[in-house]
Amino acid sequence: MKIIKKFFIISIFIFISLIILSIKSNASSDLLLNNLDFNAFINSDGSMDITETWDIKIKDTNTLFKTFKSDSGKYKDITNIQVTDITNGENKEFRQINTLMYHVTKNCYYGLINDDGNFEIAWGVGLDNSSDTKKYKISYTVQDAISKHNDYAQLYWQFIGSDFEINAKKVTGSIILPGQVENKDEIRVWGHTEDLNGEIYVTDLNKINFELDGFNSRRFVEIRVLFPTGMIVSSGRTSNNNILEDVINEETSWANEANERRTRRNMSNLLITAITVTICIILAIYSLKQALKASNKLKDFKEYKPTQKLKYFRELPRKDATPAQALHVYKETKVGFADAEIGKIVSATLLNLNLKKYIDFKIENEKNKEKIIMKITNSDIINLSADEKVIFEFLKKACKEKDEITVKDFQKYIKNTSTTNILALKKDLNLQTKKELIEKQLFDTEKEKIYKKYQSKNTIYCTIVFFVIFAAAFLTEFLAIIGYTALFGLIICEIISIIINNKAMKKINVYTQKGIDEKEMWKGLKKYMEDFSMLDKREVPEIAIWEHFLVFATAFGIANKVLKQLKIIYPDLENNLDINTYTYMYLMMNTNFSSSFSNAISTSMSSAYSSASGGGGGFSGGGRTEAGGRRWGRR
Repeated sequence: MKIIKKFFIISIFIFISLIILSIKSNASSDLLLNNLDFNAFINSDGSMDITETWDIKIKDTNTLFKTFKSDSGKYKDITNIQVTDITNGENKEFRQINTLMYHVTKNCYYGLINDDGNFEIAWGVGLDNSSDTKKYKISYTVQDAISKHNDYAQLYWQFIGSDFEINAKKVTGSIILPGQVENKDEIRVWGHTEDLNGEIYVTDLNKINFELDGFNSRRFVEIRVLFPTGMIVSSGRTSNNNILEDVINEETSWANEANERRTRRNMSNLLITAITVTICIILAIYSLKQALKASNKLKDFKEYKPTQKLKYFRELPRKDATPAQALHVYKETKVGFADAEIGKIVSATLLNLNLKKYIDFKIENEKNKEKIIMKITNSDIINLSADEKVIFEFLKKACKEKDEITVKDFQKYIKNTSTTNILALKKDLNLQTKKELIEKQLFDTEKEKIYKKYQSKNTIYCTIVFFVIFAAAFLTEFLAIIGYTALFGLIICEIISIIINNKAMKKINVYTQKGIDEKEMWKGLKKYMEDFSMLDKREVPEIAIWEHFLVFATAFGIANKVLKQLKIIYPDLENNLDINTYTYMYLMMNTNFSSSFSNAISTSMSSAYSSASGGGGGFSGGGRTEAGGRRWGRR
C-alpha cells in the first residue's frame, strides 16, 4: 500500500505540473481561425499592400475588428480598406460606412480612428446567436511601411500583435518585393515569435514565405526583411545610415537566445518523456505483477456453484423473503444496490406491506380523475424485517402527521426531499438487507472483506493509471513517440491486468452455498414468471399466489410483462377481481396503478439521486516592431 500511495502522489504531482505547463493562452472559445493568410506587396514608393484571408469559425459574435496603434514614426497611414466575404467562392463586398459602431451592421465595415486614437477596421458578421465558418478577405495599404537606408531598405512589420485574441491552427504569409534581385543572398529575412514555432525563407528572387503551425493567441508574429535599397524610389522614412551590421548583431543575439531556449525546451521535453516512460514501465510491471499475484492467491478459492440447476422454479424460495433480500440475492450484489434499483425495491416493499396488512390502498375519484391513496393501518412493526422497517419509516415521514398519503404526493415528497435523506435511505436499506442475509446464513462477511480488499487495490491503481493517461493528453507538444509508445503499452497492460483481476475476483463468493442455491431459485422464479403463459396451464398456480409473485416481479422490473401474461391465461380476470381480496392485482388490472405507482416512484428516486454528477530558418523570440501593436477581437 505504501508503494501505491507513493505512485499516487507522484502521479498527481506530475498531472498538475503538466497541466500548468500546457495551459493555453486565454483565447475566446467562440472564435478559431482554421487559417490566417497574409499576402503583402511592397511598392516602390515605400507603401505596402496587404491582403489578409481569414478562414474562421465564429460563434455568438456580431462584429470582428482589428486595431493599428497610431505611430507616425513607424508608418504614416492606413488607406484603401476593403472587406469582402469570400465564403464558398463568393465575392460579396461589404459596404463601407463612416461611423464608429460597437456592433457594426451586418455586411458593413469601417476603417476609422477610434476613441483611443488608434486606427480600427471593423466589420459586421451578424452571428449574434448562431455559428458558422466564414472566409473574409481584408485588404488595406500601409503608407510608408518601408524605411530606406544607405545600404538596405527594411520592412519590419508585426503582422500579428501580442494582443491578438484568437487561436489559429495555421498562419501563412508571402511578401513580394518591388523588383527581382540577381541572387537570393541579396535578401536577408528574419522572423520573430514567442513560441519559436515558425519558419521563414526566401523562395524566389522577389518573394519571401513564412509559416506557423498551432498559433496561440496573445503571441506576436513579426517579419524583418532587408533588400536592395534601390528598389525603393521614394519613402517618407529615409535615413543616411548603414543598418546591416547593427541588424545582424541584433538578430544574431536574438537567434542565440532562441537556440538556448530551444535547447532548454528540448531537454525539458526529453525529461518529460523519460519520466513518462519510466512511470509507464513501473506501473505496467506493477500492474501485471499484482494481477498475477491476486490470481495465484485466489486460485484455491472454492467457487460455489448451485447444488441443482433450475430452469424454472414455481414457488417463493423463502416465505419470509422481502423484495430487497430477493433482489440482493438474485443480483448476487457485492457492494450494495445500484441507484436505479432503490425505486423498484421501495415500490415492491410497499406492495408487500399491503399484503401483510400494514398499509392499505384505496381509490377515490376527484374531478373524474383516479386518486390512489396509501393508508397506514398497523404501526406495530416489530414483526417486520429490518429492511421493511426502513421503508415503512420512510413512508411515515412522507405522511407527516397524517396516516395516509396519495401516490402523487408521495412522489412529490421523494422529489422534494433532500439528497441527504435519499442517500441515507439507500445506505440503511443496504445495511439492513445485508444484515438480514447474514443472519440467515446467506451472506459471508469474511469473503466480502477479501473482495473489498482486492477491489480497493484495483480501484486505487486504476485511478493512478487514469491520472497518468489523462495527464498525457496535455502533452502533445512535449512527448516524443517513445513516450506515447510506453503509454500505449501501459494501457494494454492495464486492460490485461483488469481482465486477470476480474477473473480472479469472480472466485470470491460473498454468498454462502445456501445463498447461491437461493439465487438459483430466484433466477428460476423470474424465468418462470416471464414464460408461464407459454407453459401447460396445469402448471400455472392458483390466482391467489400471483399477488405474492407480482410483488417480486415489481422488484425484478417485470411486473407489466407478468400482468400481460395473466390477462392471456385469465381473460375474464379483470371483471372478477375484488379490490378487498386482490388489492394489488385489482389496481394493476383496472387502473393506471402500474405507471402511476411503481414507475413513478422509481423515476422520482432516480431523479433524487441524480441531483445528489538572415538566410531564413526558424523564428527567434524577436524584439521591437516598426508597425506598432495590432489587436484582433470580437464584439
